[in-house]
Amino acid sequence: MKLELICEKPKGQAHATPLLFVHGKWHAAWCWAEHFLPYFAGHGYTSYALSLRGHGASEARERLRWTSIADYVADVTQVAGQMETPPALIGHSMGGFITQKYLETHTAPAAILLTSIPPSGLWPTTWLVFRRHPGVFMKALATLRLYPMVGTPALAREALFSANMPGEKAAAYQKRLQDESFRAYLDELGLNLVRPKRVTAPLLVIGAENDTVIPLKGARATAQAYRTEAALFPNMAHDVMLEEGWKAVADRILEFLKERGL
Repeated sequence: MKLELICEKPKGQAHATPLLFVHGKWHAAWCWAEHFLPYFAGHGYTSYALSLRGHGASEARERLRWTSIADYVADVTQVAGQMETPPALIGHSMGGFITQKYLETHTAPAAILLTSIPPSGLWPTTWLVFRRHPGVFMKALATLRLYPMVGTPALAREALFSANMPGEKAAAYQKRLQDESFRAYLDELGLNLVRPKRVTAPLLVIGAENDTVIPLKGARATAQAYRTEAALFPNMAHDVMLEEGWKAVADRILEFLKERGL
């Protein structure tokens, strides 16, 4: 599979463990290149971000609708397997769910779940979206497309960004969003949920106070599944890697990596 892979390397000596960033729904590798890749490279980590199949410049866009979570896990496996040293994984939203599925059958020195879909799936989020925007939700079901959920600047801001993000910046990010796999959404509803007992890697779970996609209850549920506590960030929304307060999140990840000796 031909997958887009963006890399930022440190100017000096690199840490032994590289980082692999896995994006969520509607995004691609570009969302990490904005802040996180250069920031972590500046702290000595060789940092990679892939675009899952059907996203960004990766192939298989024409098969996106029926791409499964297992397919996405295969993409992560492919990229991680090409590295000399197993990477620490950082997954956002659906990327966090994919990271959990990957860790069911693979080892990693550490993993960070950013506003991740919980192991139990997306039913709570589905009900929230349906109550807020029943017309948009029904359009998504009728067309088997998830793009309508973020298809306007207003919808994207409500789902992904805080009110304090400048309007022009939020609108620019919305223009870069794309459609997402409907099959993967079905997997997240119940066809292929995570089995936390199979995950042995040390995890950091991060939630955002103003997240309307994965509310704090979801972040706490994810942390509880792995017998840890979530790190919760105030005044931030779902896209913590693009939010105005992204640096505080990145610094917490750096702290976690150092705690693990990575």
